[in-house]
Amino acid sequence: MSELLNIYVAQINPTVGAIAANGELISQVYGDGVDAGADLVVTPELSVIGYPPEDLVLQPFFQREARRAVEGLARLTAGEDMPGLVIGAPWMEDGVLYNAVILCAGGSVEAVRYKQQLPNYGVFDEKRIFQAGPHPRPVQFRGVSLGLMICEDMWLPETARALSEAGADLLLVPTCSPFEVGKSSSRLEQAKDRVRECGRPLVFCNQWGGQDELIFDGGSFALQSDGSLSMRLHAWQADGRLICFDPATGTLKTGDMHDVYLPEDRLECIYQAAVLGVRDYIGKNGFPGVIIGLSGGIDSALSTAIAVDALGADRVHCVMMPSRYTSDDSLTDARACADALGVRYDIIGIEEGVAAFHHMLTPLFGDREPDTTEENIQSRLRGVLLMALSNKFGGMVLTTGNKSEVSVGYATLYGDMCGGYNALKDIYKTDVFALSHWRNAAVPQGALGPAGSVIPQTIISKPPTAELKPDQRDEDSLPPYDRLDAILQGLVDEDRAVHDLVADGHDGAEVARVEHLLYIAEYKRRQAPPGVKITSKHFGRDRRYPITNGFRSARRPE
Repeated sequence: MSELLNIYVAQINPTVGAIAANGELISQVYGDGVDAGADLVVTPELSVIGYPPEDLVLQPFFQREARRAVEGLARLTAGEDMPGLVIGAPWMEDGVLYNAVILCAGGSVEAVRYKQQLPNYGVFDEKRIFQAGPHPRPVQFRGVSLGLMICEDMWLPETARALSEAGADLLLVPTCSPFEVGKSSSRLEQAKDRVRECGRPLVFCNQWGGQDELIFDGGSFALQSDGSLSMRLHAWQADGRLICFDPATGTLKTGDMHDVYLPEDRLECIYQAAVLGVRDYIGKNGFPGVIIGLSGGIDSALSTAIAVDALGADRVHCVMMPSRYTSDDSLTDARACADALGVRYDIIGIEEGVAAFHHMLTPLFGDREPDTTEENIQSRLRGVLLMALSNKFGGMVLTTGNKSEVSVGYATLYGDMCGGYNALKDIYKTDVFALSHWRNAAVPQGALGPAGSVIPQTIISKPPTAELKPDQRDEDSLPPYDRLDAILQGLVDEDRAVHDLVADGHDGAEVARVEHLLYIAEYKRRQAPPGVKITSKHFGRDRRYPITNGFRSARRPE
């Protein structure tokens, strides 16, 4: 145990179900590891099939294809002095399906270890599809005892303790840990706890990229046995680096933490997540670009900036659809935003369509006074127009509703909720304003959009309005967004009751009304497009509430 073990950490972006393409990607980074002088190349959790596979992994044919791919990748390791390869794949053994980490060496599968701690909370449903494995035993590789554990195994102490007690020299953690605000630091702290508890160094290999609503931010790292950081990989991009383990001293050497992009700013992380979500959703699903209804408001302006940074201006088509209630300021602001971002910009007036609907419905509506019905007709007509452009030219409609609106149902079903993906779905309105200011002052790394003020200040500063009737303002029917978002964060993100928020100083009637709006909008959210997960309580698999729901915490008996 005197020679160094050179480990190449490969932070990759696989696609769920694209087994052949993922195999090619793993082959490429294996070649990078060979060129770097690696003894062992490590890839993320379930790297062969992508994560999370959901029920796709239950198909027997899919399982067989994944196993065939593993066997093919194992053949890469044949030959004298060729590096070993650590990959992740589903593994059927004695009729039981496991989430497995596989060590390939010498041209074949050398060892298989199973995930022990299966997460079954938030976005995770692993107990639905996998069986938990037993305490893993270390794997011997070139004179080093490797403790292979998968993702959640690191978040609890049992697996690391069992591996260290069984003689593991080094902990290797292939993982797919999704992004949410603040999670990067909590991952690092969990890893530090494990190495301090068991006195072993640790290498953490995370996925990066977008998979539907989940975003993986990368940021793989290595820790010495005292918890000190030895290496860090870039966040929000592919990366691969070599780190050396000295079995004689139990230390990691030649780590590199210089010139590593690892943003800690909260707004920058949120913006990067939104950009990556749009880029991979559009790219992995084969859309040529996106279509956005650019209204002159801040939500559509920020969505356009995100889309341009993700895809480039040539793949973003913006359409202004004015009505009689659209102000001249909105027309001017929308044009200025489109020009600043360099996107195609068209105008389609909707008054003829509104008049046609009025004509068709008058025999049924009679002399009833106009109400939200007429407002929603405008929104739904805009949705029809955007979907027509999508059908004709192939671009996907990007919706623009923020989390505040999605929470309380302040969006029109089959109208401004009409589309295929939403970059702002998990971003509250107050953060929409903050992100707009931030983007005007900064160009995120990897962005394809221009520098400078891409969202006109007049858009940011004007009062939010849907412009569906004269002199309309959002605050006519909602609390001011600073108050609304504080209430929603309590009700949604923290699962607090009305009386808890009242004790914090919020108005009881206002909180009760917001809670009611939150619950009755569930049927809309079930029909909303997917969108980027940012917080710990994204409207999707994080928060699964019944549509038919008679509970209100404000009604508790005194």
